[in-house]
Amino acid sequence: MVKLDIDLEKKSLRKILLEKRDNTSANLMEIASKKIQKKLERIDVFKKAKKIGLYYPTGSEIYTNDIIQKLLSESREIYLPKVIGENLEFKKINDFSDLESGKFDILEPKENCQSDNSLDVIIVPCIGITASGDRLGYGLGFYDRFLSKNKIPTIAITLEKQIVKNIPVAQHDIQIDWIVTEDQLINTQR
Repeated sequence: MVKLDIDLEKKSLRKILLEKRDNTSANLMEIASKKIQKKLERIDVFKKAKKIGLYYPTGSEIYTNDIIQKLLSESREIYLPKVIGENLEFKKINDFSDLESGKFDILEPKENCQSDNSLDVIIVPCIGITASGDRLGYGLGFYDRFLSKNKIPTIAITLEKQIVKNIPVAQHDIQIDWIVTEDQLINTQR
C-alpha cells in the first residue's frame, strides 16, 4: 500500500473511532477507567516496574489520573511526556503540581522536571488498535519516533469498542505489546 493511501485510510479511521470514543458518557468512561486500572496490575512488566511512563488524559482518553495517583502513593516513579520539537521526552513528576499546559493544550511536566527516557514500561494512548497490537494514534508520530529509539515494553489502554480488525500499517509504526480494555487483557507477543 502506498504511503498516501495509508495516511488517508488512517485519517478516515481516526475520525470514525474518535467520534465513537467521544460519544462515550463520562460515567461509562469512569467505570471503564477503574476496570482498566485493576487489570493493569495483572501484567508482570507493569507490576514490577519502578519507572513508569504514562500520559495525562485529554478529551475522551482513558482517565489515567487515578492510576498516576495510586502509583505515586506506592512510591513508584512516574514519567509523563513533554513535547520538544518533533519528539517526546519523559519527565518525572512527584505530583500534579509538576504539570503545566504544553503543546496542544495537554498537561505535561514543567521544564525543570528531571528527564529520563529509560523507563521500565510505558502506557500509550490510542484511538484504535488491533488485537495484534497495531495502534492508531493521533497521526503525528510522537510515540512511534520515541519507541523506535527507546526499546521499552508498551501497554495500550483503551475502550473495548476501539479494538478493530485492521489498521493500515506504515513502516515506522511500532507494535504494542499489551492491550488493556475494560473487558480484556491481550498479550500481543504470543
